[in-house]
Amino acid sequence: MEPLTLRAHAHRTPDAPAVLLDELSLTFAELDDRSARLAAALRAGGLKPGDGIALLLENHPSFLVAAWAAQRSGLRYTAVNSHLHPAEVQYILDDCGARALIASERMAEVVAGLDLDAIDVRLCAVGELDGWARVDHAVSAHEPLPEADESEGREMLYSSGTTGRPKGVRKELTGAPFGDPTAAPALIARGIAGNGGGLRPGDVFLNPAPLYHSAPLVYSMSMHRLGVPVVAMDGFDPRRCLELIEQHRVTQAQFVPTMFVRMLRLEREERARYDVSSLRVVVHSGAPCPIPVKRQMIDWWGPIVHEYYAGTEDIGNTAITAEEWLAHPGSVGRPATACHIVDEGTGKELPYGCEGLVYFEGGRSFAYHNDPDKTSAVTDAHGWRTLGDIGRLDAEGYLYLTDRRAHMIISGGVNIYPQEAENVLAGHPAVADVAVIGVPDAEMGEAVKAVVKPARQGAGTAELAAELLAHCRSALSSYKCPRTVDFTDALPRDPNGKLYKRRLRERYWQGHESRVV
Repeated sequence: MEPLTLRAHAHRTPDAPAVLLDELSLTFAELDDRSARLAAALRAGGLKPGDGIALLLENHPSFLVAAWAAQRSGLRYTAVNSHLHPAEVQYILDDCGARALIASERMAEVVAGLDLDAIDVRLCAVGELDGWARVDHAVSAHEPLPEADESEGREMLYSSGTTGRPKGVRKELTGAPFGDPTAAPALIARGIAGNGGGLRPGDVFLNPAPLYHSAPLVYSMSMHRLGVPVVAMDGFDPRRCLELIEQHRVTQAQFVPTMFVRMLRLEREERARYDVSSLRVVVHSGAPCPIPVKRQMIDWWGPIVHEYYAGTEDIGNTAITAEEWLAHPGSVGRPATACHIVDEGTGKELPYGCEGLVYFEGGRSFAYHNDPDKTSAVTDAHGWRTLGDIGRLDAEGYLYLTDRRAHMIISGGVNIYPQEAENVLAGHPAVADVAVIGVPDAEMGEAVKAVVKPARQGAGTAELAAELLAHCRSALSSYKCPRTVDFTDALPRDPNGKLYKRRLRERYWQGHESRVV
């Protein structure tokens, strides 16, 4: 098998675009050269294979330069959500043990609130940060890292745990040479290449999502391994998305359902102005897609809207084509490896049609960084592993997801764990009890809502609701905070204090097709 490296494409098609974002662009030769020089700068700064680096910046060609520099120099790289508060970023930096941080001027306010004493290398990739060296200067000061010194790194991205503390998904580093066709990154790229019947000459990939998320980052870098240019967006806008598809003759794209909703909200006449006939493979994931929304997208774009279900952990995955989905609406597809539905209480496997915890056989090795208990908790006595989702299999082996064990909320394709907001709100003196849940939202799929028992009877006013929302936003990123507050006389708890969130959610989800929470 041919090695999958940037270098191969830089030699074969040096002037072909690799990254396009508004007026900014990099060719494959430029992306290869800049990332190899930055890799050498990081090595000169004392970073060795296996060390950690964090990326804190917006979607920009420099993001992918930094990611590729880490990937080709054997580093573990943690892309940090650029919307987090300083304390939230600090936790991730401390937990992942990053020795280097690459940030941008847009993150100046967050950076100013960080304790960076443990960070040996600080580089600004876009604009200026006071006292920080610039990536451009580091690149110009170093020759490319020699090919013999390159090895495959891995992303170590963070997803929240059931307690609300994010945990890094730590994957195995084998020391494989950069581009090794048998290494996990190359195998993932080849798997992506097979979606929708394979890649073709002239293909163009559109990534409309933040690169700090797992799927957008891995998909974009896999496309680069395959020689496919990536058109990126710095923030999703439905009209701009359609413009880019037409402008660049995009053939491949990946979305979350919220983006579908926003495009469908455009007037039919406006949607018809854009030529999207170049699209050949559209993939969506990251959140449940309401059945009517997916039907409308297939009606609009044709039977090219495919879906997959997977997690950052690489425990298991499923895939379903548009044609299959039309015959099995609501399914996320057939599992790629053996899948088992298990009774959570007894641990026994359940027959077709019964709901239980979804377990997979196989998958790649991983661990939750600094949390061996959580790592072992996802594995059962058979060695099967779970992402914590509830679902069922039909007689043909198609998987349907019906619940989330850990009460995770998926809003606009973003995973939100309610415990963080609950902890903040519970500390407010006007709150006697609180639960945070996901409720139906036509655009976002789910919206975050707080249900509060006030400390004083009759105090549940609009003024208090506004005060609680502001209190939460002062401590957490806005996307983690409730958008609305409802007041109640009592939350459904058992005598031991256990909260029955399912009972609470049912009040809001009755009559809605999707109840995945």
